[in-house]
Amino acid sequence: MAKKGKDYFGISWIVSVILCIFLGPILGIVARFSEKKYVAGLLRFFFGWNIVWLIDFLLILFTGRILRVVNC
Repeated sequence: MAKKGKDYFGISWIVSVILCIFLGPILGIVARFSEKKYVAGLLRFFFGWNIVWLIDFLLILFTGRILRVVNC
């Protein structure tokens, strides 16, 4: 099995998958703000908390990374 990345706050892949299942929409927003990407966090809060959560879940499951659309 290929080595999976660490994306949600630098924690392991399996813990990221479990957290994404239960707290994905919230953790996606918090992760953007903790990285000091305030614009991305606000956009995620207002527009992308629902469908982007599903995309984040699938990306963490298969690639180990969350979606990064806006990097500011």
